[in-house]
Amino acid sequence: MTVIEVSKDKAGGADNTTMPAGQTQGAPHYSLLHKYILSASSAVVAETVTYPLDLTKTRLQIQGEVSISGATVSHSKRGMYRILHGIVTEEGFFKLWQGVPPALYRHIVYTGSRMNIYEYMRNNVFKRNDDGTFTLWKGAICGTVSGALGQLIASPTDLVKVNMQMEGRRRLEGKPVRVKSCSHAMRTIVAESGFLGLWRGWIPNVQRAALVNMGDLVTYDTVKHQLLNHTNLPDNYIVHALASACAGLVASILCTPADVIKTRIMNQPTENGRPLTYTGSVDCFLKTVRQEGFWALYKGLFPTYCRMAPWSLTFWITYEELRKITGHSSF
Repeated sequence: MTVIEVSKDKAGGADNTTMPAGQTQGAPHYSLLHKYILSASSAVVAETVTYPLDLTKTRLQIQGEVSISGATVSHSKRGMYRILHGIVTEEGFFKLWQGVPPALYRHIVYTGSRMNIYEYMRNNVFKRNDDGTFTLWKGAICGTVSGALGQLIASPTDLVKVNMQMEGRRRLEGKPVRVKSCSHAMRTIVAESGFLGLWRGWIPNVQRAALVNMGDLVTYDTVKHQLLNHTNLPDNYIVHALASACAGLVASILCTPADVIKTRIMNQPTENGRPLTYTGSVDCFLKTVRQEGFWALYKGLFPTYCRMAPWSLTFWITYEELRKITGHSSF
């Protein structure tokens, strides 16, 4: 019987096993399903741990926004720590996780999709080099495409999350309750804007996700394999932590302007399904820069990084360890 040898490189390629000729190592659908579950589970852990920082970032990005009537949406001028303290003292400690259910739903869909799409494209469409490295422009394409497709599917959950995150602030400002739960938010949006209204803000949302994914996956993939190839470090949590720290920094710098625009478009009021403040991403960009200055596009950069860094660290270490425990090769 002819035997095929499958080697394993330092970067975590295929396992050292032998198998009869013509037999593949594991069913493809079995591997994809398991990797989807592992990536989604890792994302749920990371999102739960770092969610209060995401809520803080969203509140910070809304500050100073001017509505169509010329009134300021939020008069608060608090910084990151004062917003966190204010949520705990004015709304309650557990309000730090207000809107977390749709955030978890989003990552089950978004992260599960983007990770599998990226890895499939990297290994089958744009094949990586023998040493595990990946040409930067190929990685950028894979990261952008996987992030955009994953977010397009998950965009409704992001819209619900943003609406729920702002409810505590609205109540304190004496405004009427807008949404009570995930299902109520969904029904309200559909009633006001139709089914496609669930994708309000999908363009900046997809743009942001494409940038985040490109910064996160490509940076992590590149830094990890450069460390493995040019140092004596083994493929363990130390390398994963170093690579994830770089990934979080690059991703936060790339995504913050798109994140501000996305948040404002999703949070704007509507009438008969029509947005009242911005007509689209370009309009939001121009109004924000004209009314508040260019650096308003980077509102929330620090909390964004403060969230992305631990999110990336938690996710990648959890994901790599789960892959190792379940017998999958390293990412």
